Amino acid sequence: MYKDKELVIRPIGEEDLYSLWELTYKEENPEWKKWDAPYFEHQSLSYKEYMDKKKTIVNQDNIWGIEVDGKLIGTVSYYWEHKPSNWLEMGIGIYDPDYWSDGYGTKALKLWITHLFNTLPLVRVGFTTWSGNHRMIKVGEKLGMQMEARLRKCRYYNNEYYDSIRMGLLREEWEFI
Repeated sequence: MYKDKELVIRPIGEEDLYSLWELTYKEENPEWKKWDAPYFEHQSLSYKEYMDKKKTIVNQDNIWGIEVDGKLIGTVSYYWEHKPSNWLEMGIGIYDPDYWSDGYGTKALKLWITHLFNTLPLVRVGFTTWSGNHRMIKVGEKLGMQMEARLRKCRYYNNEYYDSIRMGLLREEWEFI
């Protein structure tokens, strides 16, 4: 567990599953999906279907909950792009719109990056977003990340093409923040 004032990131427990399901899969068209890769189809799940996946969520190293004042509002996660070379990509989802644009994403990712560098033999962390998600790009910039790649017009959403954006940060750059 890591803490920054009222915000905590921590492993997800079984007691979190109902809240997390409500935030992520209960609705057919949740508001958060308009920002988190909206060009990929979102499918709602019944609570029973969601519970079938609980072994991939509860007490895992690669996905933790974001909590503010005791309320679960989202998740931070990572996946291996190429584990033999320690190439890891991370992600974040603040699913409750009441917590957008107040710095919670920046605080959560700052704690998550610290955790990843403290516990894994990484030289770099990064994430991929799309040019329509200005808030996510801003979070990366605030954390000292560099734009490492811009794949032009490869994300199609609402009859418009957007760029895919890759941002990254090296361990030695993080140690000086």
